[in-house]
Amino acid sequence: MQQAFGMAVPETVAEMCRPTASAVLVYDAQVGILAHVHELDRLVERTAAVLAAARAATVPVLYVRHVSLPPTHLGVAALRTAMAWQRTDRADQVRVAFPPDAVHTRIVDELAPVAGEPVFDKLGMSALVGTPVEAVLRDRGVTTLVLVGAVLEIGIEPTARHAADLGFLPVVVDDACGVVDEEAARRSLASLDHSLLTYRCSADDVVAAFRGS
Repeated sequence: MQQAFGMAVPETVAEMCRPTASAVLVYDAQVGILAHVHELDRLVERTAAVLAAARAATVPVLYVRHVSLPPTHLGVAALRTAMAWQRTDRADQVRVAFPPDAVHTRIVDELAPVAGEPVFDKLGMSALVGTPVEAVLRDRGVTTLVLVGAVLEIGIEPTARHAADLGFLPVVVDDACGVVDEEAARRSLASLDHSLLTYRCSADDVVAAFRGS
């Protein structure tokens, strides 16, 4: 750990992921989303290992999930986005993809929150837009945001970028981030690496850091 200007400046992911400086964000670990990721069993296993280590080290765990507004309440941009994702060229054919109370919108049982861990609903891709996540992190004095969940190439990449712009150290846990399109995921990781603002590691790395080993 470097010391500069009265601050401790971490050099490695292990130093970044000190329990007193970190939080884990579980991104969209929902029934209807995880159904589409590759190697789901491995993803669940790796994510569960990160969560267990975080809870044992009293690292705060936060969840976000994607929900949809009814089409009658969508604006132009939201309607255009829904049309693109639902592969329709007619705005009046847009449906509610993720109703808040739908079975496929809920967090999967294997990765469900425990002990009152909060689940924040979001409408967009960055977990830091329109949610209290940033306020919670600031109030806890968190500097490192550990990202797990799905989907890497859709929502985790923009969340990592946003977190970096807000002054956090985003750590993307490669083997605990679900992928739907492998080529798109490779491009996302390459772009994050090129920016030099996001850090990557494995679930084992994070577990070891949280355990102090």
